[in-house]
Amino acid sequence: MQVPILYEDNHLLFVEKPVNIPVQEDRSKSQDLLSFLKEDIKYRYQKPGNVYLALIHRLDRPVGGVMVFSKTSKAASRLSDAFRRQDVDKKYLAIVRGKPSKNQAVLEDYLVKDRRNNKVYTAQPNQKNAKKAILEYNVIGTKKGLSLLSITLHTGRPHQIRVQLASRNCPLYGDQKYGQDVNQPGQQIALWSHSLTLEHPTKKEELEVTSQPPDEYPWNLW
Repeated sequence: MQVPILYEDNHLLFVEKPVNIPVQEDRSKSQDLLSFLKEDIKYRYQKPGNVYLALIHRLDRPVGGVMVFSKTSKAASRLSDAFRRQDVDKKYLAIVRGKPSKNQAVLEDYLVKDRRNNKVYTAQPNQKNAKKAILEYNVIGTKKGLSLLSITLHTGRPHQIRVQLASRNCPLYGDQKYGQDVNQPGQQIALWSHSLTLEHPTKKEELEVTSQPPDEYPWNLW
């Protein structure tokens, strides 16, 4: 596994998550990012015993891009609080089928997760277990029936970007779960974690780390 390190210090580790890799061990038992990074730290720093590395947030398995991990318990506690308070600026790039009705908008929905089938649906606000989901998008450009969006995520619900856009007839390119009618098996979902901006847990300085999507179709249309 090749995992580019985007930023690292004594407390934080930012990496570019490869696509189609789970962030932690799941039922597939395939190699996961968290275990790989622990072994990598152990090797690079010749650390004896177990390596501490905390998973603070998640990306869906097919999604790539910037992720942050904590190398100390102090950083893990403070970063977890920041994510919970929505004090972390999370930006994504996405390519969707078609074009949204507006070039810029804030989308608000209530989402509910079917855990048995690992699928998320839009719901009424009073539905049991429904949670509010908010994102903001800007259309960067449109080509060949596809649109490139810049997305700011204000909440972190499972499959949020994929479900909110699919519910407006703009499913993500390659998304088999929420766009199976227009996407072909084998197409890679075009969703990328582009940047994370947060306050460093010990230095108290703003830190922004970015990652660019791969130079391949459909990203290279732009």
